[in-house]
Amino acid sequence: MASTDTRSPGDPEPQHAASASPIDAGNTVNTVNAGRPGGAGGKGSAAGASDQLAGLEAGLDALETHTKTRVPLGRVLLDQVLPPVVAVALVLIAWQLAYHFEVKPHYQLPSPAEVARALQDKWLDGTLLGYVWESLSRGALGFAASLIIGTPLGLVVARVWFVRAAIGPILSGLQSLPSVAWVPAAIIWFGLTNSTIYAVVLLGAVPSIANGLVAGVDQIPPLFLRAGRTIGATGFAGIRHVLLPAALPGYIAGLKQGWAFSWRSLMAAELIATSPELGTGLGQLLDQARVDSDMSLVLAAILLILIVGIGIELLIFAPIERRVLRSRGLLASNR
Repeated sequence: MASTDTRSPGDPEPQHAASASPIDAGNTVNTVNAGRPGGAGGKGSAAGASDQLAGLEAGLDALETHTKTRVPLGRVLLDQVLPPVVAVALVLIAWQLAYHFEVKPHYQLPSPAEVARALQDKWLDGTLLGYVWESLSRGALGFAASLIIGTPLGLVVARVWFVRAAIGPILSGLQSLPSVAWVPAAIIWFGLTNSTIYAVVLLGAVPSIANGLVAGVDQIPPLFLRAGRTIGATGFAGIRHVLLPAALPGYIAGLKQGWAFSWRSLMAAELIATSPELGTGLGQLLDQARVDSDMSLVLAAILLILIVGIGIELLIFAPIERRVLRSRGLLASNR
């Protein structure tokens, strides 16, 4: 039986059961918009991903950027000056205790005060600086000659495979050979002259410098060399602008070791090759004190040799090494 519509012409249309409520309609719209790339949900996801990427980039920038801050003087003294001072003080205390309890007879083990008095006597005589300058000038000249010879030798060994196969093991063997072993041969070849001393220094320092440069070149990523060739840096230009700068950390390490070997070689040569014509360096001073059985002067000469070696390391090589490592991001900028 058909239903009778009793609505008047102005009444609104009735809502059917299939019609969605306003709440459902809003949820539907949000769901649809979330599925669209340009919808509100898509915009929120894109904004979140962008924020995460920005945060990641900021974190990487913070890791790569070193803020240069001035370290307080007290912190510098505490970190760098106090430890060696404490170490020296402990050595002096142990030395004084050994002297006090006569671990060795006093003529064999003098006190720190007696050694200081021996240094004072040489200073008042006006001869102390002469001994230091004689050895230091020889060491500097011998090291400079070793640098001139060892650098091109290291480059050739590093870049020419045939040369490396031929003399690479020989260089390593020469580096491990004690320099004092060359002194008798050098005396026979050159006599008691300065040439003997410089020959021993060269034979001790050149292999270390060359091997240090070879190690530095071996650590260069091949991509650097290919990039250099791509932009036309070949031949001497490639060596100057690409190879040597990239190998600088290993090269500096080789120079430090080369100086240590040259200084030890010099002392060995001065100890053995003694002659009035050669002058008197720290090695000759040490040998003269041995002949005179002056143990205070022997220890004073040993201390001078040690102080000069440490001074060259701290004043020349350590600052250069820190600057090179810091420029490559391998060392904190506040050190």
